[in-house]
Amino acid sequence: MRTLYIRIVLTFIGISMISSIVALALVNFYYLGNMREYSEQKIMNIANEIRKLYEETPEMNRENYLTRVANMGFQIYVVNGRMEGEFYGAPFKHTDFDEEEVHRVLAGETYHGIMEERHFLMVTGFFENSIRNSVGLPLQVDGETYAIFVRPNLEQQIGEVRILVALLLGITFISSIALIVIFTRYIVKPVKKLTEATDKIVRGDYNIEMDVSRRDEIGNLAQHFQTMAHSLKQLDEMRQEFVANVSHEIQSPLTSIQGFAQAILAKEVSPEEEERYMQIIEDESRRLSSLSKQLLTLAALDKETSVMKPSAFRLDEQIRQILIVTEWQWADKNLQVEPDLPEMVITADPQLLYQVWFNLITNSIKFCRPGDTIRIELRVEQEVVIEISDTGIGIPAAELPYIFDRFYKADRTRGRLREGSGLGLSIVHKIIDLHQGRIEVESELGEGTTFTVYLPYL
Repeated sequence: MRTLYIRIVLTFIGISMISSIVALALVNFYYLGNMREYSEQKIMNIANEIRKLYEETPEMNRENYLTRVANMGFQIYVVNGRMEGEFYGAPFKHTDFDEEEVHRVLAGETYHGIMEERHFLMVTGFFENSIRNSVGLPLQVDGETYAIFVRPNLEQQIGEVRILVALLLGITFISSIALIVIFTRYIVKPVKKLTEATDKIVRGDYNIEMDVSRRDEIGNLAQHFQTMAHSLKQLDEMRQEFVANVSHEIQSPLTSIQGFAQAILAKEVSPEEEERYMQIIEDESRRLSSLSKQLLTLAALDKETSVMKPSAFRLDEQIRQILIVTEWQWADKNLQVEPDLPEMVITADPQLLYQVWFNLITNSIKFCRPGDTIRIELRVEQEVVIEISDTGIGIPAAELPYIFDRFYKADRTRGRLREGSGLGLSIVHKIIDLHQGRIEVESELGEGTTFTVYLPYL
């Protein structure tokens, strides 16, 4: 299996090779469109000058003249009418030539070898060292016609440049590959660390520290991955704490029920004590039942699938109904209830919101002292505002940030959350979130508490 490192290296090498092929194709296109005709015309001009100079000074020795011209960086091939040829200067690498072309030049025509030759890549024809890749002109020597073929000796003219360019391209390509191999490790290294971190998370180890100093996509990914690991760690701790809390909340009433039941079955208690124990068993059973219902409610709310069933209903009537249902509780404590509930119709889930108002109102009743007051106000601002306040025992300031946490209970000696499962306000908060609203709480120990719920006005 190829690793990411090998894939990146091979990709870069492939890109380099493809780039070279594309560059060669573009150079070939440029050569065909701009340089080939110009190159041949330049050589043709030189050949004409060679012929013209010799024909103007016929007393010069032909062999000496052509040898000196060739020594200046040209390759020359001269053929007479008997097809006898002679080379001047560096020899041609390829000497195969069509005699028909020689006869045409001897007859006075011009040979355009550079333009007529065809190659797979035409730009390579510029470097071909052959007679075919030359220009040909007729030359008159002592009344006899010769065919002279001329091309530049690139080895002599630009040989050093060719070597330098070849070295430059070769060293560039090799060094590019070497740098790709080296610096690809710099790219792949943080990915390997992410893989190792993922393995740690799979094994349950969330203590992940990534290098977040990089200011690129990899650094951004590492930062998000580290944040995710920390969130998973918190989630795992919350899950463990949740399980521990549920176990504790279930175990406590079960232990009480078991102990009192054993005492009753052992016939070790008086009839009065037996009745009191039975009452405690009933209370603890109700507490277990309430806890299980609240856990099921939270589970359903957490899934957030098909939970919300909104409809239009009278919010003021719903709150009044809860006040009627709980009347025996607040009347028993001689509480003053002051509702301010103007008529209001909203669109929401009536069953879920019923739990919100029921939880908040029963909490106020539970933690009010005899003679205290509960006020419930309903009004419309930019949102629907429901304010439930009491003059009860209040909540310590240090406890306020945590009252919506699951199973959280305030100081049992001072706080108003000293009873219950610690799930009621969590359910309230979750339901309000599902309605895209918010809840705020203000409290002063010994003076009272105010819960304010804000809901979208639909």
